[in-house]
Amino acid sequence: MTHADDDDAAPPRRGGYRKGAERRAQILDEMIRMVAEQGVDASSLRSVADALGITHAALRHYFPSRDELLLAVYREHEVREQQAPDRLLSAIGDMRDSALRNRAVPGLVQLYTTLGADAVQEGHPATREFMRQRFTGLRADLAALIEADQARGRIRADLDPVDLASLSIAASDGLQVQWLLDPEAVDSERVLRLLESLVPPVPPAPSAPASPS
Repeated sequence: MTHADDDDAAPPRRGGYRKGAERRAQILDEMIRMVAEQGVDASSLRSVADALGITHAALRHYFPSRDELLLAVYREHEVREQQAPDRLLSAIGDMRDSALRNRAVPGLVQLYTTLGADAVQEGHPATREFMRQRFTGLRADLAALIEADQARGRIRADLDPVDLASLSIAASDGLQVQWLLDPEAVDSERVLRLLESLVPPVPPAPSAPASPS
């Protein structure tokens, strides 16, 4: 007997592309919900298929591997994150603000750290390339924000923008891992605020009063 949703696994027919796009969006919505609520470990391909009431084969039509599904989920999460209305558009401020929002979705933070761990192992070429490109783009974006802040006098002009961007990313990612392991001991938003306080220009020393003639 053929499952009703096995039609999803068949080659697309006329008019099927719209249905396929809607089904793909439905899968991503469900996966984001499951990861946010239950974490990555509870979100296998079969568990997602069961939650949606479709077959494992139908799900694999859209996402042939778990790596591809996890990457698609994180990309979709990033798109939604970029649309957050309270983005600060400052170098470290954006990361600090993101850390504050992430407290409500530890499963999605776990997803990011899982992708990072997979990327440095053999057997995950798509994940490795995604993370490499993500770091390349993030360094460039943060360096541009840092240069803008330097021009406005918010950040010391003698700091290399790319180096400070790399340091900020390392701090943010490392803090996320510590927070996942011990949420009560680490306040990522507060620590990133500390980092932000270390880079403003040092005010010039007051000039000595003129000697009386």
